[in-house]
Amino acid sequence: MTSGATSILIADDHPVILRGFRTLMEDAGMTAIHEATTIVEAYRAFYRQRPGMVIADLTFGDQGLSGLSLIQRIRTLERKTRILAFSMHDDPTIIARALANGATGYVLKDAPATAFLAAFDQVRRGKSYLDHDIALRVAMLNATSERSSTVNFSERERQVLSLIKDGNSYQAIAEKLSMKYKTVVNVISTIRRKSGTHSLAELINFSMSIDI
Repeated sequence: MTSGATSILIADDHPVILRGFRTLMEDAGMTAIHEATTIVEAYRAFYRQRPGMVIADLTFGDQGLSGLSLIQRIRTLERKTRILAFSMHDDPTIIARALANGATGYVLKDAPATAFLAAFDQVRRGKSYLDHDIALRVAMLNATSERSSTVNFSERERQVLSLIKDGNSYQAIAEKLSMKYKTVVNVISTIRRKSGTHSLAELINFSMSIDI
């Protein structure tokens, strides 16, 4: 391993994974290793210790993708911190969000130990890391996002897209925007036609890939 970050914070809510990380880090010669199993613990530990590198899961219990906000808060507090996201999520939209929030590398939990060590080494040295396949998928997503920026959505369509992005159901959208359910269905049909999406899953991914 090359020199770089001298202390590390590992944030993950699975004890087995924490132990595995600690073993790998100790084998790599790291001694200043801090651990956190919740978002609150992770942020407090970072605030107190200011480690040079953070390895963070994206999902904590029933808090959904709360690791994304953790990454963003850490990046806001300290721009030089090197952040490696380590997650089971291989959706390029989620990966792109992690990178946009401040992660400098991303590795999947089912990747072999050699891939994790490569990611760790790159990020530790201040470089970015993405598996080749993941990088291609994120690049394709970005290309789609660039094309979508030319789509002319109405203000109402953008409001609906924003609520879809936040995970709202059709009924919830109707209630929040004081619209009839059928009107919401019609608006979403128009959005899908304009965006070239063919299913709700594609529409959700589309909404997450653009700035609304």
